[in-house]
Amino acid sequence: MPDTEGKLEAKNFYPEISPKREAFFLKGSAALDWGMQNRLARIFNPASGRTVMLALDHGYFQGPTTGLERIDLTIVPLLPYANALMLTRGILRSTIPPAFTGGVVLRASGGPSILKELSNEQIAVDIEDCVRLNVNAMAVQVFVGGEFETQSIHNLTRLVDAGNRYGIPTLGVTAVGKTLTRDARYLRLACRICAELGAQVVKTYYVSEGFETVTASCPVPVVMAGGKKMPELDALQMAYNAVSQGAAGVDMGRNVFQSEAPAAMIQAVGKVVHESMKPEHAYDFYQTFRHEKKDVEVAAGPSSRSL
Repeated sequence: MPDTEGKLEAKNFYPEISPKREAFFLKGSAALDWGMQNRLARIFNPASGRTVMLALDHGYFQGPTTGLERIDLTIVPLLPYANALMLTRGILRSTIPPAFTGGVVLRASGGPSILKELSNEQIAVDIEDCVRLNVNAMAVQVFVGGEFETQSIHNLTRLVDAGNRYGIPTLGVTAVGKTLTRDARYLRLACRICAELGAQVVKTYYVSEGFETVTASCPVPVVMAGGKKMPELDALQMAYNAVSQGAAGVDMGRNVFQSEAPAAMIQAVGKVVHESMKPEHAYDFYQTFRHEKKDVEVAAGPSSRSL
């Protein structure tokens, strides 16, 4: 029985203060359910509204990519510096420590390898497995203009429907390839289609002309894809340009794990994305951190090298 003796009457109702509810910080996400907003807040930093996502899902169609041969050795040491990971369920289960508290964006489409037509993808993960893995979003490739365009868009809409039932956001990835144009006009088309059909986040590539029109015309957050490996300063400049022109962060893979100093690079990217640090200053940070780490390794001996 509850003890009611000596119980004080409640009195702190503060009728003069209106109820407060903070607006959710992400573009186009105000009407989402609490669970979906909470999952997005584990991908995007609420303080900056942006994300540094580390992409390591390349193996789902091209096998052991350079830099990803041993994810336990090359990627796991980078986890403290990533807001979120983009990866497959095989790598998540086999290699990523369950103590990782950042966001998990699960690659949910797949099928063909680099030896076949890449646009011929299907949904590759059941929504119940996404729930079991406690992921924060599901990623699906959309090939607007590709041979299997309609099929890939259908994959997106099916994932959106399933995700809405379980409170898991869907990230639409706009694919580009040898036969698909990479310019602002195409990316506006592809990103808008993904958002119109329900994707809560869109990932796309940066273009030097008109990228601000891509982000402005997309009603949900746009995350910039890192693309092919380039010199570190160029990659930092691209990230800076993207967030300055409306991107809600970056999803970089090869420009991080194929860098000569991956830990220094991902932290330099974080400086650009979350602090709006100028690329040249972030590059100085990269160089300093890189050389300091080498000095420590030389002093301590080969056994100290974790990357």
